[in-house]
Amino acid sequence: MRAVAVVSVARSDAGIYLPVLQAIQRSSSLDLRLMVTGMHLSPEFGETWRDFDRDGIPIAERVECTVSSDTPTGVSASMGLGVLGFNQVFSRQRPDVLVVLGDRFEMLAAAVAALPYVIPTAHIHGGEVTEGAIDEAIRHSLTKMSHLHFVSTETYARRVIQLGEAPWRVAVSGAPGLDAMQAVEIWSRAHLEEKIGLSFDAPVLMATLHPVTLDYGQTSALLDAFLAAIEAVDLPVVFTYPNADTQGRSIIAALEAFVARRGNARVVAHLGSAGYFSLMRHAAAMVGNSSSGLIEAPSFGLPVVNIGDRQRGRLRAANVIDVPGEAAAIAHALRRATSPAFRESLQGLTNPYGDGHAAERIVRVLETVDLDQRLTMKTFHDLA
Repeated sequence: MRAVAVVSVARSDAGIYLPVLQAIQRSSSLDLRLMVTGMHLSPEFGETWRDFDRDGIPIAERVECTVSSDTPTGVSASMGLGVLGFNQVFSRQRPDVLVVLGDRFEMLAAAVAALPYVIPTAHIHGGEVTEGAIDEAIRHSLTKMSHLHFVSTETYARRVIQLGEAPWRVAVSGAPGLDAMQAVEIWSRAHLEEKIGLSFDAPVLMATLHPVTLDYGQTSALLDAFLAAIEAVDLPVVFTYPNADTQGRSIIAALEAFVARRGNARVVAHLGSAGYFSLMRHAAAMVGNSSSGLIEAPSFGLPVVNIGDRQRGRLRAANVIDVPGEAAAIAHALRRATSPAFRESLQGLTNPYGDGHAAERIVRVLETVDLDQRLTMKTFHDLA
């Protein structure tokens, strides 16, 4: 059996991975070795590794790397610790294939550590663009260190090939997160209200703001505009935690202070996949700068107010309203997004990120690809 090591770093990728992990478990020719690191292991972010226990997915390795600091120094230190930790793992066991996803710095650490061991690496969600974050550079770096590419759209396949990757290495799988939505049981409104402790009788906003890591010095101004707009529209709101990026903890502190003085606001560190998708189902609109507003939200016909540059360049459907990081613009867009007319306009919306069958496409390739020198010795593919 082929040993397939899958790296998961946070709640943000766990729900996306779940259908892939379950498909690997079902395969008669693949042996899953889940490796968790980053925010999963932090009590501050909810110790979300426990979700894998709940879903019946054993953890093979735990790699501690997250330091309790959201400064550039802290993030760089976490990356270094990640490389050291994964080096120790790969010195003990060399998987036949390493699977990484997206654009987190902890994923980069795993791929860097695997490079000297010549471990074939498969990358999910390459070719995408997020011009306002360091994730942009990390994602494309992972592409160049990887040997197989599972992309969500044809547009992203062309971009990976443009980066010099041979077309035979690239598979348009779709986004695995869409598979996950089909696999979970959506909570009833009453159950969601009980879990969060907030009534949904009035339209409820779902809000997530991540630091714009290429311009983290502007985090405070962006956060002030974000909260001022939410206060101006005066609707109940559920905030979810940002990632452990530069200035992320300052956002958490501001959200906690905001919620403490408002009876119709809640902040949650972690809802799990079922809770998160249930919130998408029952919310009136989403606001912030999370990729889930572009990738998963269209499947729910959920209006999204996308703020600033963090997701600039990423493919979006008609549910997304792009606005600058200014309070008046955000508030105006929220009023539009929560209007019945806008929600009605999204009836029959098609999600551009796939059909919900990504996991089976990914696993089929992992089962059948030849793990030989042709795979590991990459030749730069020049465009005609």
